Amino acid sequence: MKKLENKVAIVTGASKGIGASIAKHFAAAGAKVVVNYRSGKEDADNVVKSITGNGGVAIAVQGDVSDEAGIIRLFEETKNAFGTLDILVNNAGIYQFAPIESVSAASVHLHFNTNVLGSILATREAVKLFGDKGGNIINISSGASNTPLATGSVYSATKAALDAVTIALSKELGAKNIRINSILPGGVETEGTHSAGIVGSDLETTMVANTPLGRLGQPEDIAKVAVFLASADAAWITGEKITVSGGIYGL
Repeated sequence: MKKLENKVAIVTGASKGIGASIAKHFAAAGAKVVVNYRSGKEDADNVVKSITGNGGVAIAVQGDVSDEAGIIRLFEETKNAFGTLDILVNNAGIYQFAPIESVSAASVHLHFNTNVLGSILATREAVKLFGDKGGNIINISSGASNTPLATGSVYSATKAALDAVTIALSKELGAKNIRINSILPGGVETEGTHSAGIVGSDLETTMVANTPLGRLGQPEDIAKVAVFLASADAAWITGEKITVSGGIYGL
């Protein structure tokens, strides 16, 4: 039997990068997957096609996690399609690095609305849909929550807040048989890090030089850990911050 056989999972921000890889790995492990996206419909549809082409079950559902109405619709469509929910991965997020002199209130609100508020509201809706059987929540945080980077004060603050949410909710939801954990990736090569100019830059060179395993991470490095945390193999793990960084954020 596959690790996630007959489970239903929502992965937010799953049209590209880490989210897309988690969605594909969940499906390969037997889960029915809701591929959430904000604006990348074509990319989300391609993730669904990849999953169904390999014998899996998936649907794409649009929903901006920074908008409460979008979150509610995401969970309504999941219930209509599959009737239940077992796993939520709060992966959708944004990052914009800027010196403090150029930080705007609008940028701060957008970061917190997407990275923190969206995850909180999605978790609220997931708990309703989990029902009495319980469930599993995975928050995709960042090593920057523990080791903030210069020009990353706002982004790092959102991820530190998300980790605090993880710990608080593990204590609140444990009695309902709901586990919740954070994954803290290091530098990962994705479409986002390419478009941001990180890949191929001096920053990438520095990051790789400071990473004991000597490379940037790949989305599947994070996805495999997510499958483990979502499975019964991790039944005694909740409220944890699990760093997956090739050693760059090792203690």
